[in-house]
Amino acid sequence: MQNQPSPLILTFGPADPVGALGVQSDVAVFAMHGCHGLSVVTGLLVADSARVDDIQPVDSTSVVEQARMLLEDMPISAIKVGTMANLEQIAAIAEIVSDYADVPLVLDPFTSALPDCGTRDDDVLTLIHQLLVPQASVLVLSQNELARFADCWRDPASEATVAEDAAELTASGCGHVLVTGIGGGDGIRCNHLYDGDGLALSLDWAPRLAGPFVGAGCTLSAALAAGLARGAGVLDVLPHAHDYLDGALAHARRFGMGRLVPNKLFKRP
Repeated sequence: MQNQPSPLILTFGPADPVGALGVQSDVAVFAMHGCHGLSVVTGLLVADSARVDDIQPVDSTSVVEQARMLLEDMPISAIKVGTMANLEQIAAIAEIVSDYADVPLVLDPFTSALPDCGTRDDDVLTLIHQLLVPQASVLVLSQNELARFADCWRDPASEATVAEDAAELTASGCGHVLVTGIGGGDGIRCNHLYDGDGLALSLDWAPRLAGPFVGAGCTLSAALAAGLARGAGVLDVLPHAHDYLDGALAHARRFGMGRLVPNKLFKRP
């Protein structure tokens, strides 16, 4: 009998009935990269393919109990933290991951599809900035989310470049900051990866694909977590994760009357 045939990844996030976001999405991406997903649900979404109407939080005590049971039973190769439903969950999950500092942590806490998902809540932003960002191997967020997140450390009326805001986060202890959707005048958009020395990698993509999509960001961050779980470094993992996302978007499917869902089961030969 073979024990632990593939790396195990623990993911925290909401349960999405569509499977476009959250833990269901993560588990599918992990499997496509040869990893097995373990999931702790932070909230229950009320959603269809067009929109998310509500998120119903799971009690933080239940989140802690489930995570501790898994972590004490199995060797985890990576952790992914997605959307958290309240301050109690943020504090509890931060304490849990602090006990596993040697395990790579991918932090992707903001999902634009969720109603009031934390990007407008100053207390949520501040707690994520204080407790989770310093522990992250990679923080994933869009350019718009970074601009809002920057209110935690600078006056909202002030201006700074993406690189300057990313530098603030890496200075706090975050290993890498991946900023997605940086716009260019020629219609090309970029995903920029920053480390403590500044811009480490830039990947371009043209917004040529039909849309809109739901779940693109969490597909990318889950692919990153899978690569780290298999022992690769961030600079090596990101181009592969980027290529996987491009294929998933190019072959996205429309399940209902709403947005396109990335095809997480598609992988280039």
